[in-house]
Amino acid sequence: MAKLLSCVLGPRLYKIYRERDSERAPSGVPETPTSVTSPPSSSWDTYYQPRALEKHADSILALASVFWSISYYSSPFAFFYLYRKGIGRWTNPQYRQFITILEATHKNQSTENKRQLANYNFDFRSWPVDFHWEQTSSRKESRGGPSRQGVALLRPEPLHRGTADTLLDRVKKLPCQITSYLVAHTLGRRMLYPGSVYLLQKALMPVLLQGQARLVEECNGRRAKLLACDGNEIDTMFMDQRGTSEPQGQKLVICCEGNAGFYEVGCISTPLEAGYSVLGWNHPGFAGSTGVPFPQNEANAMDVVVQFAIYRLGFQPQDIIIYAWSIGGFTATWAAMSYPDISAVILDASFDDLVPLALKVMPDSWRGLVTRTVRQHLNLNNAEQLCRYQGPVLLIRRTKDEIITTTVPEDIMSNRGNDLLLKLLQHRYPHVMAEEGLRVVRQWLEASSELEEASIYSRWEVEEDWCLSVLNSYQAEHGPDFPWSVGEDMSADGRQQLALFLAHKYMHNFEATHCTPLPSQNFQMPWNL
Repeated sequence: MAKLLSCVLGPRLYKIYRERDSERAPSGVPETPTSVTSPPSSSWDTYYQPRALEKHADSILALASVFWSISYYSSPFAFFYLYRKGIGRWTNPQYRQFITILEATHKNQSTENKRQLANYNFDFRSWPVDFHWEQTSSRKESRGGPSRQGVALLRPEPLHRGTADTLLDRVKKLPCQITSYLVAHTLGRRMLYPGSVYLLQKALMPVLLQGQARLVEECNGRRAKLLACDGNEIDTMFMDQRGTSEPQGQKLVICCEGNAGFYEVGCISTPLEAGYSVLGWNHPGFAGSTGVPFPQNEANAMDVVVQFAIYRLGFQPQDIIIYAWSIGGFTATWAAMSYPDISAVILDASFDDLVPLALKVMPDSWRGLVTRTVRQHLNLNNAEQLCRYQGPVLLIRRTKDEIITTTVPEDIMSNRGNDLLLKLLQHRYPHVMAEEGLRVVRQWLEASSELEEASIYSRWEVEEDWCLSVLNSYQAEHGPDFPWSVGEDMSADGRQQLALFLAHKYMHNFEATHCTPLPSQNFQMPWNL
């Protein structure tokens, strides 16, 4: 009877993976008392096929869940079909084997039990937590780490600095603040992160299951659930290539997906094909991850992902590269700012600030509301965060990008990746990026093809050896920390050459639209002295 109840209340099972020989327990190693026998690998490598009774009950329950908000009177019928589903599962040996392994793993998360559980793809809500945000000894001993309220974020400066807020002023602002809150938590969040919308996830479910199966079966992916400091559960997938002949397999690339991207089908494939070890994760509210993708929740999720990479997977910060596509630039730049020892940051098709892009898609009459809503609730300040990072950075600009341009895709100067580059260079090399340097870099950014880019570069007769000599000499004398005062006593021609040289090193063009997958040969490590 207990097993029948477990089948009734158990999670939905999607697929049973073939057990890989490399993951089998060594012969002669005894199983733990709670371990169970593995399913036969020869015949169970398939999508789980529920029997007729369970399949029929699943359909009825799915329909009932849609109308649940209409009437509570459907509950007796739902209970009846829950019971029928349990009977269908109880008579299915595949499901009974799965539920036995799941219960054993919840009781004892031994290596053997977790290895066997990894052979199943099921509703991730029932997956046991593999890593907790407070699990590391450094977090338990430190008072400066994240609290349950969340990790530290850069807050926008008040619009009117130096003025005291009286009670009357606060009352006057209250209607605007309430409106901004409602917009952000209804329309705004769903427009910014469409991947968190349930109906879209439902439509993408078959594609996500196929993508996950490919990562597990072909790339030896290991799935894990991480618990962030805000209580959200983060769905991750790790592909370990440290045991391969590829030297780059010793480096870990943490991938940050776009606003409708999932690790199952996202930018994770680019560094994976290039031979790196890869850790992918889903935004809060995306697929197996819980919560909603507001900036605070996003940063909390990124924090536990980096902690997991360091303390559970065993990568040193110097061996970790953060790679982000599109809106993933927010969590990537937050990680770079918060973990300054990481090796490098690569931002593909990302932007400097959300406000200009939000204004682009909203009516002009909403300008004040949009600006206030973004700054208070959806403040993706990528450039501000990136300027707090001292390490190597590579920006990839897509010359036909239709998403992060503020006019039309053909107007490459409206690509907000340009502003991200300019803000970073102006912060790191303020004297080089004075009037003359800024002007020549803007001209270089107008190039929409490799031929135009090379033409502008050669027109200014950039002497790369001289530029490297100047930068190396400055670093040797003053150290590596930015901002640098190099170029302070330099001629205008020298500053222009240096500015072009730096822009060429920090940004690479990729002739493609926003959503075109980045080829692995374009995945290169950032330039560094």
